Amino acid sequence: METLSDTTWDVIIDGTGVSQSLLALALSRSGKKVLHIDRNQYYGGSDAAFSLDEAQEWAEKVNKHEHISFKDASIFKHDASPSSEESGISPKLASSRAYTLSLSPYFLYARSQLMSALVSSKVFRQLEFMAVGSWWIYAPEQPDSKNGELGAEKVLYRVPGNREDVFAATHISMKSKRTLMRLLRHITKPNEDDASNEDEDMSMPLKDYLASKFSVPEELHNPLLSLSLSQLSQQDTSASYAVPRIQRHLSSIGHLGAGFGAVIAKYGGGAEILQAACRASAVGGGVYALDTRIEDCLWRTGSEHSEHRFLLKLAKEGSVQAKYMFGWNFDTISKEGSTPLVEVARSISIVSATFPSLFPVTVEGAPVPATAVLMFPGDTLDSSQSPPVYLQVHSSDTGECPHQQSVIYCSVALAGPEGQALIESAVDRLIRAEGPSATVLWSLRYTHRGRLSTGEPRRLIVDDGVPDCYTFPPSSLDLAFEDDTLDLVKEAWKKVVGDEVDDADFMMFDDRDGTSDQ
Repeated sequence: METLSDTTWDVIIDGTGVSQSLLALALSRSGKKVLHIDRNQYYGGSDAAFSLDEAQEWAEKVNKHEHISFKDASIFKHDASPSSEESGISPKLASSRAYTLSLSPYFLYARSQLMSALVSSKVFRQLEFMAVGSWWIYAPEQPDSKNGELGAEKVLYRVPGNREDVFAATHISMKSKRTLMRLLRHITKPNEDDASNEDEDMSMPLKDYLASKFSVPEELHNPLLSLSLSQLSQQDTSASYAVPRIQRHLSSIGHLGAGFGAVIAKYGGGAEILQAACRASAVGGGVYALDTRIEDCLWRTGSEHSEHRFLLKLAKEGSVQAKYMFGWNFDTISKEGSTPLVEVARSISIVSATFPSLFPVTVEGAPVPATAVLMFPGDTLDSSQSPPVYLQVHSSDTGECPHQQSVIYCSVALAGPEGQALIESAVDRLIRAEGPSATVLWSLRYTHRGRLSTGEPRRLIVDDGVPDCYTFPPSSLDLAFEDDTLDLVKEAWKKVVGDEVDDADFMMFDDRDGTSDQ
């Protein structure tokens, strides 16, 4: 039987995260011999998806061994009361494999470069996408001015995404609607406004930009912040970051179909995308080896090694030679780059509720959404200085949980017990708004270390003194896929295939059964 050491490899890719998996896909038609390894027994690394039992094993490993990206993982299970169990009405977890819980539940905007790459590479045929529906803001009503009592129980308000939404909203005054329309017109069609647009000061905080330039009332600041998906507070989010992302949101609506502007891959989000990429790479000749760790890496000099200077000792697999190395080294990442590493609190909760009110079909003929995005401003959670808490509610249509249940992915850019307390408060308020039948059956809480997007492009890191050895920066902690990840993959691809290759050939594949691919 041929072993890995019997082949001289052009490229070795260490890790099966989204960047590495997309690089393997990009190289799958290049004629290069690619060895793709991962020290884990599963695909995905920090972008993996797990069953309940796998999540339990993962949490134990995170706490037992120092992990490059995660720490403080804990699992909580709902304990049903004896009386409810006897009556048979207590909601219960299904079997472990009935769940697919993703560490990377990001979604793709319709105009994302990755969406285009999945189409041009034909990988989209291996994926099923579900619509991401409405954005919601938690905004508990103030006491009624007539009797001083708290108003109706409605605490979630749908964020308008187009002109029709704005004028249909009942919780926005007519004056605020006109102001909001002026802002949205400026963002979506900036060239139609006055020439002073080029001189805009976009470095100011978003809240100052909205107030000073457009007189947007404060009641609309948080809804607009949510459309940018910024995980920082209004004061800490610059207009230069938020405005392009609001424009991304608005311009994507209707691009793939009526009533929505983003999608999520069924059965595991980002984890499903990277597995589809790896499958396509394997069909193209790439070789995969999980549970395979690099024990030592030697870069050799001398003319006899001019083509394949890397000699890698693999645990259990002997030694292999390669020309290029692409990996993910956290120590290198920590020392390089201008964007600081941050820690965010995250959780994944399985809930015995379907939240039907969160998934309205807003346009005739539009698909029923499978995901909704909720933002809880810090001041609504009794923490005025904290960043917002984001909840992504996934219905069973995503294939991640059984019918009559939902999965809630939570994130706040505040690590440790303080961040988890805010997440727990946000989930509790959503549960209470749904009614007494809703219960958290199971939850995984953890700290995720990486980078939040700043608007500045990331770069491929070159290991000092070792030519042809490159390190990918960590995956973004953002809620939507950031296109600079694909830019990094293209940069890595060109290192291997050469700068003379046309950029238009990147991820552009013919059908395998077509005459052009024979």
